[in-house]
Amino acid sequence: MITTVNIEEFLTLSKTSPVFDVRTPLEFEQGHIPNAFNLPIFSNEGRIKIGTTYKQIGREEAILQGFELVGSEWANFIKTVKSTTNSKKILIHCWRGGMRSNAMAWAMSFYGFEVYLLKGGYKAYRNWVLQSFKYKLNIRIIGGLTGSGKTEILQEIKNQHGQIIDLENLAQHQGSAFGSMNKLTQPTQEQFENNLAFEISLLQKEQIIWFEDESITIGKRVIPVDLWEQMRIADLKIVEIPKLDRVNALVASYGQLDPEFLIACTQKIGKRLGPKLTQETIVAIQNKDLVAFVENVLYYYDKTYHTGLIKKKDRAQVLYSFDNYNASQIAKFLLQEINKNGRN
Repeated sequence: MITTVNIEEFLTLSKTSPVFDVRTPLEFEQGHIPNAFNLPIFSNEGRIKIGTTYKQIGREEAILQGFELVGSEWANFIKTVKSTTNSKKILIHCWRGGMRSNAMAWAMSFYGFEVYLLKGGYKAYRNWVLQSFKYKLNIRIIGGLTGSGKTEILQEIKNQHGQIIDLENLAQHQGSAFGSMNKLTQPTQEQFENNLAFEISLLQKEQIIWFEDESITIGKRVIPVDLWEQMRIADLKIVEIPKLDRVNALVASYGQLDPEFLIACTQKIGKRLGPKLTQETIVAIQNKDLVAFVENVLYYYDKTYHTGLIKKKDRAQVLYSFDNYNASQIAKFLLQEINKNGRN
């Protein structure tokens, strides 16, 4: 049995049944529904050949060529699905809900699977993703100077049953010149948006959702404008902890990284640090004096953050100072403050 469903029904079904994306590996890599499995009916090269035939000769010849390219692979498609799931109910889509997904759905249905096809294909999903950023969210922002442990506080809010969106985790970047940590690989912009929309869909939108204070770009990824416009006017909760705690946290984090990576990142912000401080910072790295390195870098980041706060003076801001850093206790405090009257 084959049933065509709209994007809302498809996503509801995807919570309990596997999604198979029959587009090429290249298309899948560019962007896909989170948790979907790639079951490409054509290779990257094969799709190009068929597309060329379709344009130069016609639809019927392209279909014949498609069957020739797939050949005996139909049995392997079925075996792959069987090895992936024990469910007899599966979801399938291609780019626009056309020939690729219909052909795969026919084969799977003929074998005995209960198949649900996405009307409009992945294109419909992308429209849903972009539309989701327009929905009104009840946002609170955690701010604070670099090294204030905002990401850890965010995770502790989640551990204490608050709602969060961790943009840096989704973007796989820590939002600074050193943000890749010499190991993180950012998703494509398209996949970043897909993952972000998926995370938002899991939350209760009328209840408070915590974000970390970010610029519109996180590494090379860009926060969708409709969401960013909500973030930039949301209430800002600024966490202030002793500078020594900040320095120690950054030394522990950056101390594990390759000195050459630290030097390269320092050079990226060299114009803002100035030639003298840049050179002093590089020497500190070479001498393994990480405290001096962090303090020099914080001079730049603290100045930048305070300048940014001035630009945010038209939005509600509350500063909370803590004598020492304890992510769990700070998260508990913030949640209690919010719960006092529901508006903090």
